[in-house]
Amino acid sequence: MRSPAEERWLRRFRDDAACGTKLVCFPHAGGWATAYHGWPQGLPPDVGVLAVRYPGREDRLGDPFPAGLEALADEVADALAGPARDRLVLFGHSMGASVAHEVALRLQKRGFPPAALCVSGRRPPHALAGMRQLFGTDEEIIADVVGFDESRAPVFADPELREILLPAVRADYRLVDEYPGGLRPPLDCPVYGYTGDADSEVTPDQMRGWADMTHAAFRLRVLPGGHFYLRAEEAELLADLRNVLGELPHRTKASG
Repeated sequence: MRSPAEERWLRRFRDDAACGTKLVCFPHAGGWATAYHGWPQGLPPDVGVLAVRYPGREDRLGDPFPAGLEALADEVADALAGPARDRLVLFGHSMGASVAHEVALRLQKRGFPPAALCVSGRRPPHALAGMRQLFGTDEEIIADVVGFDESRAPVFADPELREILLPAVRADYRLVDEYPGGLRPPLDCPVYGYTGDADSEVTPDQMRGWADMTHAAFRLRVLPGGHFYLRAEEAELLADLRNVLGELPHRTKASG
């Protein structure tokens, strides 16, 4: 039986008895779980696809925002207590990469490490110093979001939609700005990095710093595009993830 925390935090796009692996996806700042709804079509049928449902959006509009990124990771790790007994692979983009990494650390500490961590478009925690601050006035935040994704301009131009969506973006931007980063214990699982070759937020060299976050293997894949390369390159990204999933052991054993 699934716990109330699982139901609150996880959206399942595919998760049945045939799924020996569960890919848990973490959205970017201001993002939502449904961004990953099409991923099951690009992955093998024995791979479950789950996405983390951040508070303050979609069907969690009334839920309070977490006090910080690490508090968010605490709650997601609690929600994954049941699924963590299966073979988990975590994928996070941008802010989601930091959240996924913090969750991976918590699962490892509890004796249920993920089989792999996949990080996309985000510097490792020890290389966050000097990053531009995202949080500002509402107009500055909207300009930043639209600068990355022009398709969202009409949404923020609608006063009603703006009122609904802006609080979640504002809260996420604050989480990103206030996250201290710094050195973290190395993971025991492999880490796979992904980035766009024209991403203004992180360079391929900075992404290679994720190699310091694991005792195991690290590999970086650079795809064409900017910060949201994974939209235009979704098919190529999923093809690479299929290879990653195929290389992993059938099940990760508890380490303690």
